[in-house]
Amino acid sequence: MTAATLGPGKSHGNVNDVLTIDSAIVDAIVAHARRDHPDEACGVVAGPIGSDLPARLIPMDNAARSMTFYEFDSMEQLRVWREMDDNDEEPVVIYHSHTATEAYPSRTDISFAGEPGAHYLLVSTREPDSEEIRSFRIVDGVVTEEEINIVDATVDA
Repeated sequence: MTAATLGPGKSHGNVNDVLTIDSAIVDAIVAHARRDHPDEACGVVAGPIGSDLPARLIPMDNAARSMTFYEFDSMEQLRVWREMDDNDEEPVVIYHSHTATEAYPSRTDISFAGEPGAHYLLVSTREPDSEEIRSFRIVDGVVTEEEINIVDATVDA
């Protein structure tokens, strides 16, 4: 995959309205979603604090082992957040999959969105031969879709 843009972008103030992410990370997220299907997959992409640059993929376990929602294991989440803190990183992207519905945040997703600076990336694996990938900002219960700019770091860097 080389540079591509997915989804409509809408301005939402001082936050970037485009998620720029490496194709290798997107491919790994999709592979994780396919591997965990029919359960939802989840994880984080960490990046340097303040950079808005997703750099390090951290696939996590869906403690709920559910087809309809995800939940980070509390001990794993604590370990991952401490590791990011030690590395001067933050969660730039929080991702999960929807296995039977479109890639749009559910009411539960919205209510649990606790990182206002993060991009919430959703992958729908409801179609066996294709994926729907969309990104959102979720701040105070307000969902704003944003563009995804997928780049090939080896070519576009």
